[in-house]
Order: sequence, then C-alpha cells, then structure tokens
Amino acid sequence: MFKLSLPVPKLIGLQLQTIRTMTHKIFVYGTLKRGEPNYYWLTDKENGVGKFVSDGRTKTRYPLIIATKYNIPFLLYKPGSGHNVMGEIFEVDDTMLSKLDILEDHPKYYIREIDEIMVADAEGKNQESMKCWVYFLKNFKEELLSRPQFESYSATGPHGLVYMDSNNESVIEDLDEDDVLAQS
Repeated sequence: MFKLSLPVPKLIGLQLQTIRTMTHKIFVYGTLKRGEPNYYWLTDKENGVGKFVSDGRTKTRYPLIIATKYNIPFLLYKPGSGHNVMGEIFEVDDTMLSKLDILEDHPKYYIREIDEIMVADAEGKNQESMKCWVYFLKNFKEELLSRPQFESYSATGPHGLVYMDSNNESVIEDLDEDDVLAQS
C-alpha cells in the first residue's frame, strides 16, 4: 500500500500552485488611470491583481465627456464620433475584473465590451492593436453629445471640472441616473 508522507498543508499548497486565474486586458480612460483619484482600486490587493501594461488609444473614435455633479468622465458608445481616446491598459485577474464591474455598476450603468486599443512601441512607432475590455455608457441621453468632448482625461485638467468623490466606495450608487441615462 502507498503511504503519503507529505503533511496536508504542504500538499494543499502544491495543489493551489497549479490553479491559475484568467487574466484580462482592460482599457481605462478616466479616474482609474495612474495618478487619478480611483487608481487605488487597481493597486489594492484586496481587489485582486492589477498591473500596468501600456499607454493606449482607442482605434475607434468615441465621445469622452464629463458630466454629473461629481464631474465623472464617461465614454459614450457612439462609434465614429469624438476622438481616439487616450488611456492606459492594465492586466487584471478575475477578482479585480469583478470588483471593477461593481465599481462601474456593470451591466446596469456601464456596459463592459471588448474594443481594439492601439499601442505604440517605445519610440512611438509601429502601432499594434490589442483587444481590451472597456467600460462604455451605452444608454445615454442624446444631449450629452453636446458637451465638450476630450481626447484625454485628467481629474484636474484644464477643463476646470474637478472630479468630486462622493465619500462612498462607489460614486455610481450616489448618482442620479436621470442625469445621464436615457429612459428605457
């Protein structure tokens, strides 16, 4: 008869090392970027793993606007309108992706979809395309398209619309949906 001589904790540790989690590329264009107010979400180990990959730009043009009393950046799902929006690509694990879904109130508020993001090499040449998850506001009020549209976002940018935190874990819970969402 075969007798296992490893203590149970070591055996469990060996088994756990073979378990892999999925990683996902996510494109962030607003308060989740490095140096912005919600970047801490991507660095908090309790939220999972988030690792910066590269700067990027949407291959398709979209309107990036700032709205609500909190001056939140929204990427409106209106392909071909607006700018090729600049942002950052992060690689995240399943846990982080699910936490970001909670932060962005997906799928109720934002919709997370795969989109093509352009990445340049170190010299800024030889752009390649990378498929990344992006949070879009799809069901938006048409009048949002009349707001100024930006190529890049900074919470303290020259637009003068300083991002305001709601003192909650998620600003989304505090929002008046009538400000930005169209009636279904």
